[in-house]
Amino acid sequence: MKIFAKAFLISGMAVLAMACSSSSSQENMEQDEVAKVKTKRVYMRSVDQVETYTATIVAKTTNNIAPKLSLRIERIMAEVGDMVKKGQVLAILDQANLLQVRLQMQNDSIEFNRADELYKIGGTSKSVWDARKLAYNVSRSNYENLKQNTMLVSPINGFVTARNYDAGDMYSMGQPLYVVEQITPVKVMVNIPETLYSKIKKGMSVDVTLDVYGDEVFKGVISIVSPTIDQATRTFPVEISLPNTDLKLRPGMFARVTIAHGIEQRVVVPDMAVVKLSGAGTRFVYVVNGGKVTFQEVELGRRIDKEYEIISGLSDCDEVVVEGHGRLKNGMRVEVINSEDLFELNK
Repeated sequence: MKIFAKAFLISGMAVLAMACSSSSSQENMEQDEVAKVKTKRVYMRSVDQVETYTATIVAKTTNNIAPKLSLRIERIMAEVGDMVKKGQVLAILDQANLLQVRLQMQNDSIEFNRADELYKIGGTSKSVWDARKLAYNVSRSNYENLKQNTMLVSPINGFVTARNYDAGDMYSMGQPLYVVEQITPVKVMVNIPETLYSKIKKGMSVDVTLDVYGDEVFKGVISIVSPTIDQATRTFPVEISLPNTDLKLRPGMFARVTIAHGIEQRVVVPDMAVVKLSGAGTRFVYVVNGGKVTFQEVELGRRIDKEYEIISGLSDCDEVVVEGHGRLKNGMRVEVINSEDLFELNK
């Protein structure tokens, strides 16, 4: 029995020794493992600093047109979609009161002219002349005011975008009778980060594209730069004006605004070099140095064709892995089987 126990103990120790030997051997293999990779050396170069923002086309000017008095609408003279000129009559409202006020104005005009002639020859006093003049001025002002409220005209060249009443309706204070919008030019409002405040200037050119027109580019100009920063969002509003002479741009259209604000020297890497960890928003690049790789976090800038601008995380002349990422680990030894200079490719 003792002999059997001793044999069992020796057998167990042998198995344990073999397991330890196998584990040690596996660790040594991992330590000695060399991954084969392809790399490219990256360099600083001049990169246009371009930012793109989403926005909506809006009218240059929007006028809500309505009388100041509650009157019945006699005639509607413009419809939604009509292009109207400045001063064009859009609607005529009940003019019964206007006729009475006009008669009063005409009578006051006659009385004033009579008093004026008498005053010139000394036939009446200055106080009578002043009273007649005041009465005429008041009635004329009343007439002009009522005329503006019974004959509505467009104050701008533009398009009728809304009509909220029909002929025969009694206008009541609330919605405007008409909405007229000027769309030559149109404008776009975008909010830009505070970090770019010193680089965005009035008069700068911008490119605007719209999904409805595909790749067609519309040229705009920055017309207003806000002098203040929004404390909540740390952004400042910028207004962009677009001529829209062909009337292709309409309020409400979705737009993308691209603003170029200078040139910076940046490292640029092939998109194949950039690694994204699953479930994380950060990006990494494997950098080869001394036969080993370092898993380096980078901040990406804009994408340029098949390359990325690197804001931070890489230096000029770094050698980065572009193929063979699958088995790599931080600090792992690598064998470069094909290395090309990105600088040479971009000549």
